[in-house]
Amino acid sequence: MTDLLIPALMIGIAVIALAKKQDVYAALTDGGLEGLKLLAAIAPALVMLLTAVQMLRASGAIQLLTRWLSPVSGFFGIPAETLPLLLLRPFSGSAALAVGAELMGFYGADSLIGRTAAIMLGSTETTFYTISVYFGAAGIRKTRYAVPAALIADLTGFLMASLTAKML
Repeated sequence: MTDLLIPALMIGIAVIALAKKQDVYAALTDGGLEGLKLLAAIAPALVMLLTAVQMLRASGAIQLLTRWLSPVSGFFGIPAETLPLLLLRPFSGSAALAVGAELMGFYGADSLIGRTAAIMLGSTETTFYTISVYFGAAGIRKTRYAVPAALIADLTGFLMASLTAKML
């Protein structure tokens, strides 16, 4: 049944558009053109963002920042082992997911670190990726308060993830 859902939806939309005497092919090509324009607008920001994340991981900067931030994370109750996840999550969901999988594989999914990582992945956002996509698509160049507010929300998510994992 689910294999037929998308074809049935497409046929249904085509039938409705034809009944309203609309040019379905022109609408599809116009939509494709708009999609390509959007891709061209946001691609530079995404390429820069993904390159920066790879450079941070390859250079060892994440490990260095983890060592420096360990005392601060201990003060706030965040396991130091989750700091690479905390540092990468605002930039790249795939890098954060890889770090989370490594943590769960090494420490176990039911460990405090594994549970904390899982909650962090589920309760925070890839802030810079999301802002670059949505603001780029809307043509907004000045983010004003969006970045600080989103980073504060991420920090709140990380703190509450750690607290929740400890309580449960």
